[in-house]
Amino acid sequence: MIPRYSRTEMTDIWSPETKFRIWFEIEAHACDALAKLGVIPEEAAKTIWERGGAATFDVERIDAIERETKHDVIAFLTHLAEIVGDDARFVHQGMTSSDVLDTTFNVQLMKATDLLLADLDGLLSALKKRAYEHKDTVTIGRSHGIHAEPTTFGVKLAQAYAEFERCKTRLIAARAEIATCAISGAVGTFANIDPAVEEHVAEALGMSIEPVSTQVIPRDRHAMYFATLGVIASSIERLATEIRHLQRTEVLEAEEYFAPGQKGSSAMPHKRNPVLTENLTGLARIVRMGVVPAMENVALWHERDISHSSVERMIGPDCTVTLDFALVRLTGVIEKLLVYPKNMDRNLNQFRGLVHSQRVLLALTQAGCSREESYRLVQRNAMRVWEDGADFLEELLGDEDVRKALTEEQIHEKFDLGYHTKHVDTIFNRVFG
Repeated sequence: MIPRYSRTEMTDIWSPETKFRIWFEIEAHACDALAKLGVIPEEAAKTIWERGGAATFDVERIDAIERETKHDVIAFLTHLAEIVGDDARFVHQGMTSSDVLDTTFNVQLMKATDLLLADLDGLLSALKKRAYEHKDTVTIGRSHGIHAEPTTFGVKLAQAYAEFERCKTRLIAARAEIATCAISGAVGTFANIDPAVEEHVAEALGMSIEPVSTQVIPRDRHAMYFATLGVIASSIERLATEIRHLQRTEVLEAEEYFAPGQKGSSAMPHKRNPVLTENLTGLARIVRMGVVPAMENVALWHERDISHSSVERMIGPDCTVTLDFALVRLTGVIEKLLVYPKNMDRNLNQFRGLVHSQRVLLALTQAGCSREESYRLVQRNAMRVWEDGADFLEELLGDEDVRKALTEEQIHEKFDLGYHTKHVDTIFNRVFG
């Protein structure tokens, strides 16, 4: 997590100030519940809220205490006692550190997810707008990087829209997966704290209760969460890679916006490089880097250990901050993407009609030729286009074997470009409703 690839809205969620404020709220909500149960005085709960709620927690002071205690939660509670006074003895009644740490981590992930969902909405909006803008902009489709059959640039963007809509659905589910609260005490048995306290804190924080916490919230939830972030990162890379290929000089069908005064190379003044989408490819790798450690965090010893702790202190901020930045950057790329329909048309016709080979193949089979013979006839004419720069239509018209099966009019009809785009409306209706 470095400033270059961070947005303040997301980094604030992971700041020490935010973390300690959530810690306090968990402890204070628990005190409210304990007061209702008669475990602690109601006035004590009120004092804790009044003094702690108005306080600005001193991060340096907490760090100084931790250097002595070697325990972060105890350091915070000690500092809180300095603020609250005698009633601080009622804080953390029957609780264990994991109650605070695990619940806080999930609150932070929930807040981070809400930002990521807003990011996805922005990206989806940009993709939809550009997809409709280029709904009928015909371009060549490619398989293995080789010309295949015509599609439209709008369909390409509609595919990305559908993919990121799935990402949003998964992320909503992942948020629900980690939105659980645990206030269950040592080894999760509620021996020293009533389950009603957990229910109260969960409701106050907008969370559900963890059915069996065993002192820690099970990390299969977090594994699924970070796996979801990894899938979103992969979808970002897929679209970024598409744009990078389309920007290659010999293709140049689409291009990242190149701002006035922008420089592409320190050595070559002519360069306009796809730096943003290359950057997105790299950022996607960072997000996915957190997936395997999150999976490995699932297997903890017995009721708890803290082998997951150091991992989550890193991947929590790093993955969410990086993904947030990447989604916003990709949205900007799509909004400003330069699209070149003339170059698309040029590339489409580069091999002089080869893109219609399947239509001719099917027509020959429907005219009575075996599929094997039809394939042989079409391919031998197609190879002349590849190797000699011939015109595919002219080659077919001059092939006696082809002409035995198809008339000149039938062959010409197979070169209708509109045939390939006749179901674009169907695709858009499926994607956008």
